[in-house]
Amino acid sequence: MDCIKKNYANFNAKARRKEYWMFNLFNIIVCFVVILLDSLLEFNYVLSLIYVLAILLPSYAVTVRRLHDTGNSGWWLLLMFVPFGGIILLIFCLIDSTPGPNQYGENPKRF
Repeated sequence: MDCIKKNYANFNAKARRKEYWMFNLFNIIVCFVVILLDSLLEFNYVLSLIYVLAILLPSYAVTVRRLHDTGNSGWWLLLMFVPFGGIILLIFCLIDSTPGPNQYGENPKRF
């Protein structure tokens, strides 16, 4: 998982759609497992809170890198605090990379 190993808090590069969505899929699966463990062990969601706090910064970082890949500024991430802003962010994360290099670096697809 490159998002955690190499790019834990890297806000300066670009992330392909595959990297972004695989990171989110992995987090959803782990969240379900951690919530299940919390329930079974009756920890009152302590493990869930620890996991969410540990993964918060990499989640923001991979989203900013994904925005960079589409040619948008990372400041667009602030839309998640606006009603219906999450829909716009979702659209940005669904669209394809800008062809060729942009102000944030080379195209990570490398073709």
